[in-house]
Amino acid sequence: MNEDEQERMKKLLQQALPPVEADGGPSRDLWLAVLRRMDASPAALPWFDLALVAGLLGLAAFFPASIPVLLYYL
Repeated sequence: MNEDEQERMKKLLQQALPPVEADGGPSRDLWLAVLRRMDASPAALPWFDLALVAGLLGLAAFFPASIPVLLYYL
C-alpha cells in the first residue's frame, strides 16, 4: 500500500466515521434509576408464561413418560 492509497483510505475513514466527543458519557446519573427499578415490586407473570406452565402440566398429565424428559431439560 503506497502513500496515495493510505491517504485515500484515511480520508474515506474520516468521512465514514463521525468524530468521537471528548465527553461522551451519559447526560445524567443512571445509578438512581437502577436502584429504583431494583426496589420496585416485580411484575405479575404474563399470560403466556401461565399458558406455558399449563401446557407443560397438561403434557405431563396426558403423557407421564415425558416427565423425565422435561426434568432433563430443566
